[in-house]
Amino acid sequence: MSKDFIPVRIAVLTVSDTREIGDDRSGDVLVDRIAAAGHTLVDRKIIRDERIEIAEQLRTWCHDDAIDVVISTGGTGLTGRDVTVEAHRDVYEKEIDAFGTVFTIVSMQKIGTSAVQSRATGGVANGTYLFALPGSPGACKDAWDEILVKQLDYRHKPCNFVEIMPRLDEHLRRK
Repeated sequence: MSKDFIPVRIAVLTVSDTREIGDDRSGDVLVDRIAAAGHTLVDRKIIRDERIEIAEQLRTWCHDDAIDVVISTGGTGLTGRDVTVEAHRDVYEKEIDAFGTVFTIVSMQKIGTSAVQSRATGGVANGTYLFALPGSPGACKDAWDEILVKQLDYRHKPCNFVEIMPRLDEHLRRK
């Protein structure tokens, strides 16, 4: 028995002190791939590299019933202004540890040992998936094409993120 495709509702957040929508190539990569896969772009924003502001936006989207997934790009490196990972972890209820590991494996195939400089991460909060990707278009392509397009497709076997979405917030419904 084949399953029907279920579109996922996604918000894209670019973290940058310098980019605007007109020159946000990484955000454009994600937006284009989201549409090509048949998913819905619900919102898109650019926020400065400020931990509190990033976390506030993530929390806002996690409490929006119209959003299933948040993907951020930028701020995952090692420099002082790279605070996206910390902001994500401020919001996570559970971290998806293997997301960063699998992203590193994918990156190693493209950029070799330079992959160690990325801190891509994923997690869940309030029934919403959150993924933090590096700010380069190539890294966004790799993360989407090699991981997210599959895990956000209900038809992907043996398992995928979509099939467990209804149970992500079950602990919040218990009394």
